[in-house]
Amino acid sequence: MEIEDDKLPIYTKAQLALRNGQDKPAIWVAYKGLIYDVSTSRLWKNGMHYEHWAGQDLTEELIDAPHSNSVFDKFQAIGKLFKDT
Repeated sequence: MEIEDDKLPIYTKAQLALRNGQDKPAIWVAYKGLIYDVSTSRLWKNGMHYEHWAGQDLTEELIDAPHSNSVFDKFQAIGKLFKDT
């Protein structure tokens, strides 16, 4: 799925952290600069998927994942993660 990421809103890590499935009903995760809404996934119920917590950038954590990054194809990218300088 092609993503027009130049039209997506930008969120900070602090804003992403609030979408952890506990502080707000939305469950978001970031991967390679994009933020995905995983709220509809039964695997992210309560903001946790195995040892991974929602509301954070999972790019480094998913290097060792048993699945490819194509797992994000089923979720909508809803924003971009603000890059710290």
